Amino acid sequence: MEVSPEPHRRAREARAEELAEDYVEVIDDLITQYGEARVVDIAERLGVTHVTVTRTVARLRKQGLVRAERYRSIFLSDAGSKLAERARHRHGVVLEFLRALGVRDTTARIDAEGIEHHVSECTLQAFQRFCGLKLSTSQRAHLGVARGSTKRQRAKRGEGT
Repeated sequence: MEVSPEPHRRAREARAEELAEDYVEVIDDLITQYGEARVVDIAERLGVTHVTVTRTVARLRKQGLVRAERYRSIFLSDAGSKLAERARHRHGVVLEFLRALGVRDTTARIDAEGIEHHVSECTLQAFQRFCGLKLSTSQRAHLGVARGSTKRQRAKRGEGT
């Protein structure tokens, strides 16, 4: 039996993407609230050490998601802002879906934080339909949903009916 490293590689990539989404979302929140995001504030929000934040921010900078200089505030690049917007949207949809199912707000907030990273685009759209949430034009473009797309086109993309 041949053993493939592929499942482990994909799992590592998924964890890295989840971490990036969490960081850019927190950085965006801090910038919105305070006009800047400092390492100490990110560490406090995420419950990690400043060393962990510094190392992660360095990786995010290499990925082109943030701009940061030593001893300065951290800011999102355009790509980082788009990722934060996408993560926030996914979080909101999952949260509303859980609330619609009758999950208590505190539990829904905690669960949405984990689920948002692992739900497929097709499932996310189903959550939106269930909750009666409308897609904005930019969300439709991001998800690859053409205005007035036919049932056959949606099925081809794996979106179902």
